[in-house]
Amino acid sequence: MADQKITWKYILACSSAVFFTWIIHEFTHWITSESLGYESILRLNSVSPVSGHNWTDVHNVYISASGPLITVIQAVIVFVVLMKNSWNKTIYPFLFTPLYMRLLAGGMNFINPNDEGRIGKFFGIGVFTLSILVSVFLFFLVYKISKTYNLNWKFNTWTAIIIIFVSSVLILSDQILHIRIL
Repeated sequence: MADQKITWKYILACSSAVFFTWIIHEFTHWITSESLGYESILRLNSVSPVSGHNWTDVHNVYISASGPLITVIQAVIVFVVLMKNSWNKTIYPFLFTPLYMRLLAGGMNFINPNDEGRIGKFFGIGVFTLSILVSVFLFFLVYKISKTYNLNWKFNTWTAIIIIFVSSVLILSDQILHIRIL
């Protein structure tokens, strides 16, 4: 049975996974926007064009797609590593965090279309379709690893709680402090 003890090292691994996943996700939005010729602002939980400029609809789709794409790639890489190698508790949060992140983004579509929501809206397939597909795929990856290593519900619940807490701190910090990275 895989080591499922929640330690300070594991909490640090979860925290690192949240910050890494969020930063790489937002950085990919930013680099895509910059590559398309827009001067953009990168924050902890958002990217926006500099005041007075707007993305075209097509460019908005590219920019919106780039973040979830890198998040899914991260999850697939971690999944493959965990399937090919033995259990590594410290990298598991790098698989679990993308699932939580895309579920949260999908839920936020109720308030304001998020990445997959904006893409779905652009293509006329609804704001929830892509969010559901991406979330189901990521859930499958987490489920497969959980079954492979006999991860129990308690371990996954604590993983979720830690990731939810750390991501909430990150999101609230961004909303309150408006931390500009680039």
